[in-house]
Amino acid sequence: MIARFTLMAALLAATTPALAQPGLPPEPQVREALDQHPSVLAAMARVEAARADGEALRAGPHEFMLTTSAIQRTVDRDGRYAEFDASLSRPIRLPGKARLDRQAGASGVEAAENRMEDARHQAALLLADYWWDWLGAAAEEQIDAQAAANLERSLTSIRRRAELRDAAPMEVDQAEAALGSARLQVQQSAGRAALAKARLQAQFPGFVLPAAPGELPLPEMPQASLAELGRLVIDRSHEIGAAKAEAERLQALADRARRDRIADPSIGVRAFSERSGQETGLGVIATIPLGGRHRSALADRAGSEAAAAAAEATAVSFDVQEMADTDVVNADAAWQAWLRSRDGAKAQVAAVLKMRKGYDLGAIDLADLLLAERQTQDMFRAEVQARTAALRAITRILIDSHSIWIGDEL
Repeated sequence: MIARFTLMAALLAATTPALAQPGLPPEPQVREALDQHPSVLAAMARVEAARADGEALRAGPHEFMLTTSAIQRTVDRDGRYAEFDASLSRPIRLPGKARLDRQAGASGVEAAENRMEDARHQAALLLADYWWDWLGAAAEEQIDAQAAANLERSLTSIRRRAELRDAAPMEVDQAEAALGSARLQVQQSAGRAALAKARLQAQFPGFVLPAAPGELPLPEMPQASLAELGRLVIDRSHEIGAAKAEAERLQALADRARRDRIADPSIGVRAFSERSGQETGLGVIATIPLGGRHRSALADRAGSEAAAAAAEATAVSFDVQEMADTDVVNADAAWQAWLRSRDGAKAQVAAVLKMRKGYDLGAIDLADLLLAERQTQDMFRAEVQARTAALRAITRILIDSHSIWIGDEL
């Protein structure tokens, strides 16, 4: 009478899949898409900018300064004289300042590199979310389409029975209403699938998508334990690395600003010629700026910024710890929920098969059977949603722990 839900047969009989994390796109394609994402390209450019800043700090801000003058001087009753004056000088960094400049530059590069890796990390999470949105909505669309097809066949059978006066006209109306509701769900799930695909293509235009999404796979727990993956989330966190490096950079700049309360002296040579060479000179010159409240205020500000950066680094470590704990709990909860939903789907299939037999024997009303069919469809949709949530949660902890797609450890 009413066809069985065939899409879930493999699910109900399936055992543990062979692949550790099936259903994900090919990793080389993903890595290329991540490298071409604008946020990653911007972070790469900032790494080059940080390296240039580091080179500038190593070289120092001081340059040679050449000052010259050439004049013609006229002395009453004495004549005209050609004169010139030239001095060449350069400020010299006092001991310890160059080391702090190099340290600040190196820490700046390290912070930028970590931010670049974190930008790739965030892009990977975005790609994974849209990917599972697409596959999950497409799987729901398949279930809804199968339900609509089942109800179409049922409606055809009931209409034929009504013509033979073996079914009441009200049963035809009930079947038509159930079919209309099923078709509505097909359109809604198809719209969600199209939206997820559009978002994926908008964010990653170079990422080549298949013409149709593949089957939503069965999730599988990674070989590493969730607790171990949670530790890797913290150990491999580029957010923590960037925050620590930035704190070290600002601390080096604060130490540099304190040393800069004593200004760098300028040392050079001066040569001059006066009265057309009748008087010449060559000597050493030195200029020593006298620091005041301005330099002290700058040093105080740099110290406060360093203290703020240190506190922010601690806050980032708290955030990453929270993220690791959340990933572990989320993955475990989503996995357990999917197992329960699969058990529920099996039980619902057994129940609806009995309801169909009862209807064929005339012991069950059509309304009761349609309700059971609707409950079966809802149970299958709930299983798909739980499966998608489990796949998403497991993928997230794998990405956050740098076990797939990103990181030098791969």
